[in-house]
Amino acid sequence: MKQFLQGVLAGLDVDHAEIRVEETETTTVAYRGRELDSIGRSFERGGCLRVFHRGNWTVGTFNRVDESLNDLARDLAVQVETLPERDDGLAPLGSAEETVALDPSEDPAQVGLDEKHDLIRHYNDILLAAPGIVSTNAVYHDARGRVALYTTEDRYVDREFGRAGFRVAAIAKDGTDIQSFHDGFGKTGSFRALAGREALVERVARRARELLKAEPVKAGRYRVVLDQELAGVFVHEAFGHLSEADFLADNERLRGLMATGTRYGTDELTIVDDASLPGERGSYRFDDEGCPGTRTELVREGVLVGHLHDRQTARAMGEPVTGNARAVSYRHAPIVRMSNTWIEPRAAVLEELFDACEGGLYVCGSRGGMTELESFTFSSQYAQVIEGGRPTRLVRDATLSGNVFETLGNIELVGDDLVMFGGLGGCGKSGQAPLPVGLGAPHLLVRDVVIGGR
Repeated sequence: MKQFLQGVLAGLDVDHAEIRVEETETTTVAYRGRELDSIGRSFERGGCLRVFHRGNWTVGTFNRVDESLNDLARDLAVQVETLPERDDGLAPLGSAEETVALDPSEDPAQVGLDEKHDLIRHYNDILLAAPGIVSTNAVYHDARGRVALYTTEDRYVDREFGRAGFRVAAIAKDGTDIQSFHDGFGKTGSFRALAGREALVERVARRARELLKAEPVKAGRYRVVLDQELAGVFVHEAFGHLSEADFLADNERLRGLMATGTRYGTDELTIVDDASLPGERGSYRFDDEGCPGTRTELVREGVLVGHLHDRQTARAMGEPVTGNARAVSYRHAPIVRMSNTWIEPRAAVLEELFDACEGGLYVCGSRGGMTELESFTFSSQYAQVIEGGRPTRLVRDATLSGNVFETLGNIELVGDDLVMFGGLGGCGKSGQAPLPVGLGAPHLLVRDVVIGGR
């Protein structure tokens, strides 16, 4: 493959060119209620060719991996010459040759379709057997593939990947009241890691039923304890995206807000993005520009210290390349994306957080939300009133909103119980979704959080 890709780019009179070829096989099994909604495998092959010259990119995608790519490369080189010159460049990476093989024990293609079907049907049956559950949704999905990248720096990276996960949701009904709850599991590890998750599935059904009896939360400002999932979603959505340097390039105000050296939180707060974590949903050895995935501290002890970069943004801002150029598939050029983003744990135990939050709320899970620069709104799956140092009455319909920088400054305690999450789905940005990412946090105690409800 290297020799072929090298030949496609040979002779181009440009500053830089790269070609990426991908092969991906996926399996999906989905149940909706008692009905098998879909089952099957699919295979795709294609690629992306990019040319960079005089500060500009031209990009072409393709499905045929043959001699026609020589014409595509020449056409892109001609097109880029017509663009007005810009004062922009790429941070150098240099020559290298790397191969990343997938461990056979982590290859979902080594497991038969019948076994994958049996797993998700078993979990769906658990949901359906629970009293009060009127409908379900249960999905298994896996992907395995190969990505080969060659650049005119004589850099060649040939890597295999594999990941598997499932998601289950239960819908409970009492008269006209309908409530739902969902959860899932998925990382880059073995299919075998998905087995034995019956307790997770049972909890989904139980919580959906319990929400039927929960009162809507009373709107107001609260001191809250965020569980690990919601805290992880917050740091990913509200802060992580602001750390992606391509967001900063065209927004002078945001560049000021995200300037390194700015204090935004307590000394207890450290935020990290790390593609090198073993087994996590957003982990990888090399990004889609051939840069090694790295650990990048974004906030250290409350002070903003770093950003996430591709080669172009790193050169523009004079900062190190971080290995965060990622594309959701061969149909797209890579852009700056997170990998695994989390808040580092500290010393506080959960009981200490609850004791300091008397009369507040324990807010858990995520139903999604939205961000607009530094403003955010997130919907939780449920909340509990904290009384006598522990969570008690269940309440529902709790949404959190605010300014991310003010909220970071309002973090009072950081727990010792970091959990990382993966699951199905992923991150969306600039029309590229779902990109596999990981996120996580320990429990957090946060003051003065705006909670929407009744």
